[in-house]
Amino acid sequence: MRKIALLLLIFITISGFAREECTTAVISGKATVDGAPILWKNRDTDHLYNKVIFVEEKPYSYIAIVNNNEVSGRIVWSGLNEKGFAIMNSAAYNLPLRSGESKDLEGIIMAEALRKCKTVNDFENFIKANLGESLGAQANFGVIDANGNAALFEVYNHGYKRFNASDFKQGYIVNTNFSRSGEKGKGFGYVRFMQVEKMFKARKKLSHSYIIVSVIRNIDNPLIPIIPMEKWRYLSNKKPYFVYTYDCVNRSYTANAFVVHGVNSPDKAKYSTMWVALGEPVTTIAVPLWVCTKSTPYELRGGDKAPIAIESMRLKDKLRPFKKGKMREYLDLTKLDNRQNTGWIRRLRDKQAEILTKTRLFLEKNPDCNELKDFQEKMAKEAYKFLKNIK
Repeated sequence: MRKIALLLLIFITISGFAREECTTAVISGKATVDGAPILWKNRDTDHLYNKVIFVEEKPYSYIAIVNNNEVSGRIVWSGLNEKGFAIMNSAAYNLPLRSGESKDLEGIIMAEALRKCKTVNDFENFIKANLGESLGAQANFGVIDANGNAALFEVYNHGYKRFNASDFKQGYIVNTNFSRSGEKGKGFGYVRFMQVEKMFKARKKLSHSYIIVSVIRNIDNPLIPIIPMEKWRYLSNKKPYFVYTYDCVNRSYTANAFVVHGVNSPDKAKYSTMWVALGEPVTTIAVPLWVCTKSTPYELRGGDKAPIAIESMRLKDKLRPFKKGKMREYLDLTKLDNRQNTGWIRRLRDKQAEILTKTRLFLEKNPDCNELKDFQEKMAKEAYKFLKNIK
């Protein structure tokens, strides 16, 4: 891992990393409706165009989210491998970082983990073996595996702390941009953390469907409440109604949402499902993907910028008309819903729910890898067509 990190360090230094401030959760089967673990990340970054690629590797191949201009698969921002091991991260700004040491190498760490790790314990051993000034980590890493394990690792160059989600009373761990083992009161994302905790606590059990339909797109603020969603339809599209979303789960620089619906048995690893919504969540639709297909749909990877990401950005430009500084955090609710019925959020949520239902029914048939490939391509086309038709 260190050799690869050194080879890529020059590239990273030249190109620089975008700001990373993400909202995440690691959920054990103890907290889910079907007893399977779930991994979730809303990626907040200045690099708004992302892609999803398949990376053929040894010992394990994987699918991963990457920046649109970095498609080697050696720097990834979340992913799932053929053994059902999945990983994501969030920056943890209250963990130690010594001057002069490596930093911002989390994308490399995750790519290497996807290539090498089969289990959560494998990842712990991987981190142990690479601790030192060249590791380049200051982050929370969430991981799940096909044995049903789910854990959060708070990692810096010279140490780490492991938290098993099942050890928590609620069975899950919500994380933003601070670590429990880090300096108290430091870091970022406390309001987002409060909102997700509120949403999770309102459910007896969690499901990947609930996260995909409702959580990834949430623009509520627990400290400054906005109009409830059911009342958005009474707004007029004749006059903008702006809300400020800087402290929300769905933010102006949320580049994608990643949700893995895991499994409880290694012999079911190929059915671990990686859902990806490219773009700001309120402007896009999540598509299911499987590693054994050895592919990702063109709509999520093709061209200089993925087609779904392009359509999402088109809607984002309508939703957020201001482009200067933090003014881009102002979102016009009337573009999402209004009494003239020209908004798209209700139709988008309905389409998302339809794709989730189709996927559930499809997986009940125990499809083979070729059938999984055909299905993911069909769902990607449906999602793209839907977005394209929003005017």
